[in-house]
Parts: sequence; structure tokens; C-alpha cells
Amino acid sequence: MNNIEYRDLIYDEDKILNVYENNGWINYTKDKESLFKGINRSLFVYSAYDAGTLVGLIRAVGDGNTIIYIQDILVLKEYQRLGIGTKLINKVLNKYNNVRQICLTTDLTEYQKKFYEKAGFKEYINKKITGFIYNK
Repeated sequence: MNNIEYRDLIYDEDKILNVYENNGWINYTKDKESLFKGINRSLFVYSAYDAGTLVGLIRAVGDGNTIIYIQDILVLKEYQRLGIGTKLINKVLNKYNNVRQICLTTDLTEYQKKFYEKAGFKEYINKKITGFIYNK
């Protein structure tokens, strides 16, 4: 676990599915075709590997100039709290440091809130804005 390699994602469907399933994101894995199309069409996908095992990934969508949206950030449960998620977030923030809006949506837990606030994110309400979602 000490030799985490950070790099562009090596596309391997089994390894990708493992990261999503390990985090319980079964709504993604139920429709594998859409998941893989989404990953392939993402603006940016970056990952973390431990001895060839995919242990984390982050992907962003958007135009790369005025807005990006961090769509997914996942780290295998046994690798969480080791700084991997922070390094993945920082890669996106550094790569797109000129983008005006970097947004994300996450579960409403204290752990998630603290993680993203530590990375510099603010809740919409703190910026006097709101967000809306349309789900089918």
C-alpha cells in the first residue's frame, strides 16, 4: 500500500467494476454498458494503482473551460483514509485550476461533508446558491 501509482486510467472493465461494486455503487454496475460509455466519454479520468490493482479513480465531465463536474470518485474500502481520494481530487483541481465552476454531488454524510470541505469545496447554501436534480 505504500507504493501507490497515480496515472491515467488503464481501461479494464473487470477492475473498474470491482471499484464500483466495492463501494456499493450497484446502480452503475447494473447497466455496465452505460457505465463504460460514460467513462469513455468523460473529459478526464485519473486513477490510483497498487501493484497493478486499481484502487481508486476519479472522473470529470464538462467543457473543461467554464465548468467541470466531478462525476465519480471512488477508492476501494480497504484503501480509504490513506490520502488516495485527496490526491485524486487535487489532480483534478490542479489540472482545471482555471475553470470557474467545479461541482459535485455526494451522499449526505458527515464523513463526505468533511472530506470535501477539507479539499476546499463549499456547500451550495454557503455560496447563496442552490442545486437541482432531475432523475428518472
